Amino acid sequence: MENLWTKNLRDIEPYVPGEQSKEEDIVKLNANENPYPPSPKVVNAIKNFDCSLLRLYPDANALPLKEAIADYYNVSVSNVFLGNGSDDVIAIAFQALFNSSYPVVFPDLTYSFYPVWCSLFNIDYKTYAVDADFRIHAEDYKERNGGVIIPNPNAPTSLGEPREFVEELMSYNQDSVVIIDEAYVDFGGESCIELTKKYENLLVTGTFSKSRSLAGMRIGFAVGSEKLISVLEAVKNSYNSYTIDAVSIEAGRASILDDKYFRSTCNKIIQTRQRVTQEMRAMGFTVLDSQTNFIFVTKSDISMYEMFEYLKTKKVFIRYFSLPRIHNYVRISIGTDEEMDILLKEVKGFLK
Repeated sequence: MENLWTKNLRDIEPYVPGEQSKEEDIVKLNANENPYPPSPKVVNAIKNFDCSLLRLYPDANALPLKEAIADYYNVSVSNVFLGNGSDDVIAIAFQALFNSSYPVVFPDLTYSFYPVWCSLFNIDYKTYAVDADFRIHAEDYKERNGGVIIPNPNAPTSLGEPREFVEELMSYNQDSVVIIDEAYVDFGGESCIELTKKYENLLVTGTFSKSRSLAGMRIGFAVGSEKLISVLEAVKNSYNSYTIDAVSIEAGRASILDDKYFRSTCNKIIQTRQRVTQEMRAMGFTVLDSQTNFIFVTKSDISMYEMFEYLKTKKVFIRYFSLPRIHNYVRISIGTDEEMDILLKEVKGFLK
């Protein structure tokens, strides 16, 4: 007989991250991590950190990091929110900002954590299909809703929309909060952070995990109006005031202050992405015009799942999604030139 208390347990299908292999000497291209180390200034900040301070709670407002982000994006400190990675920031935003009787809306092919949060927080949602070319159309979001969230550039498709797209989206959603998730914007997308000064109901989220090589530090942020940020802070402080640890505050600040290094590594990834895209296309693959640190790839005459499995035997890990419309696509993170040369060699081996 089933214990009655088990009926009170949450039944939810969780988000599934990319495979984290324990094997050595693998080429790991399945988690959209940055292949380059963080800024030398970050390394120095960590080395010089006064570990005696770890006995104390960190600054609950992470003010040094907030000030650095505010200065970088030319906004006020009161327009910046911080969390334990952008996943934490967006999860708090779902709880704080999506409380309508109408459904939250987002694309059908997008970051798969969105429906998980809706399920976890009992938020009704509705998806709109991207078109045959995987583009998102702002006019699809005219219908009244309880909030909008769209990654720009989108994942896993890698495609970005211009700032005019966000302007059009805002014109249709004057009575809803709109969140633009800019996790990948630094790799060729067009940020709309500046538009948060124009639209009080626009929140833009970002992360230090991708372009700043700090996935292990878990630093996420949001920029928006004082009204939106104040509500986010209230929700955060209702269950965990200390979302950013003391070491992450110093490391994140050091990263922001080394803009030259940040831009150089982003440019390296963009150049490698362009080269690999050309070489994959020369082999007959269809590769979307990425504005991210990954490419989205298919080939109509082969099984991409079989290629995914084959590459694993060669210790090259990419990402496969067993989902409608994209079941014959793979997502390949951009690594170093050396790592991508290994990928290309093994792909050629598979094709033979």
